[in-house]
Amino acid sequence: MKTHLVRTRRSAEEFPRNEHLAWKIAEVATDPVEVSGATAEMIVNRIIDNAAVAAASLTRRPVSNARAQAQSHPYSHGSTVFGVGGTYSPEWAAWANGVAVRELDFHDTFLAAEYSHPGDNIPPILAVAQHAGLGGRDLIRGLATGYEVQIDLVRAISLHEHKIDHVAHLGPSAAAGIGTALGLDTETVYQAIGQALHLTTATRQSRKGEISSWKAYAPALAGKVAVESVDRAMRGEGSPSPIWEGEDGVIAWLLGGPDKEYHVALPGPGEDKRAILDSYTKEHSAEYQSQAPIDLARRMRERIGDLSQIASIVLHTSHHTHVVIGTGSNDPQKFDPTASRETLDHSVMYIFAVALQDGTWHHERSYAPERAQRPDTVELWRKISTAEDPEWTRRYHSTDPDEKAFGARAEITLKSGEVLVDELAVADAHPLGARPFARDQYVAKFRTLADGVVAPAEQDRFLDAAYRAADLLPGELDQLTFTVTEDVLARAPKLPKGLF
Repeated sequence: MKTHLVRTRRSAEEFPRNEHLAWKIAEVATDPVEVSGATAEMIVNRIIDNAAVAAASLTRRPVSNARAQAQSHPYSHGSTVFGVGGTYSPEWAAWANGVAVRELDFHDTFLAAEYSHPGDNIPPILAVAQHAGLGGRDLIRGLATGYEVQIDLVRAISLHEHKIDHVAHLGPSAAAGIGTALGLDTETVYQAIGQALHLTTATRQSRKGEISSWKAYAPALAGKVAVESVDRAMRGEGSPSPIWEGEDGVIAWLLGGPDKEYHVALPGPGEDKRAILDSYTKEHSAEYQSQAPIDLARRMRERIGDLSQIASIVLHTSHHTHVVIGTGSNDPQKFDPTASRETLDHSVMYIFAVALQDGTWHHERSYAPERAQRPDTVELWRKISTAEDPEWTRRYHSTDPDEKAFGARAEITLKSGEVLVDELAVADAHPLGARPFARDQYVAKFRTLADGVVAPAEQDRFLDAAYRAADLLPGELDQLTFTVTEDVLARAPKLPKGLF
């Protein structure tokens, strides 16, 4: 990996284009290096993982609305949309599928200086690959780039520190991945990256207070913007530059300011794009910082016995967990039994309470209004708080994978005065966890979430195509989707008519 110094540059300062971060990323995208076997295998796992979550979310209102929007834009030689037949304009297919894989907060994650769900790269890159008639090798190379670029940016540049949403790293990564898949030149990819970043720098209010369905739409929009940015760049149009380093650019006005320096490490020429191997998926449908606490609650519940004897629970954890999904957020909505699902999955207090009571976690039942409003749950929920622990924060930011931690230490005080203490650094499904996810677990997750939604024969067909993803011939990438019956689609709520 080669580390690049990135800082604001005055307009009068000599700053050649080949020194711009967007150009460096474009060079990574256009490097013809092949994808390693381990990376290709993990990409297949994540294609399966995304499809699993899309199946589970298929008839939810936000997903149904996004799909309806895409279906209003049919296109010959276009791209597929989860659940339905036909092909659609690639930017709208990316939009619909992006919402489907993000709606349940249930696919992969990478956490460092910033937060991310790099599986969000798959819908736009796959949509363009289908539309362009590419083959499996092109797709795998494009996805390796998308994951690499987003994860490398996440390691180096914090967005949330400045209240910018994490999709600002996704727009450039998806544009870069599309450029790789299409075999575009460095100049074209550079321009696409600039536009994609320029248009995806939204605030984090989408994840604050009363959280709405936009949390699922935000990465879908970034993917859609990436597709449109590549299209425009291919037509010879330029974009704002230098987009990160400019005097009125992203760093100067949206991030650390004109004096801030960032150090971004990217693969050098001929170097493998392996960043996907550092990311991890979810066993539970909840914000990633809740994964280990859910497993910890399941482990501790037997020691407690009668949960009504709990006086208080404090989760000692990282700064991120405390301020984003904990009491450090100062969001009263995180204790509201009538809050939206999106808000509840960003309340570790609610999640820990339900996991303690139920000993399990379910993507629908655990968030049902009747579940959230149970009096005994509300009582327990309001006894839980979080506290930032500097050691957990340090481990969260550690670059040593054996030390990096996303969990918490739970201190449960009983009414008798007894204090029960336990901690868990990483979720059971994490690569270093008690039950790491491998191919069998990804397939099992797909089978479980697709059960009752996707017919068994269609599940088999999709999985067979996914296993062969790298070897699919040009024009065969439309096999990397699934369709369902009209009876399944009819389970979706009645949707009001929009513009399209």
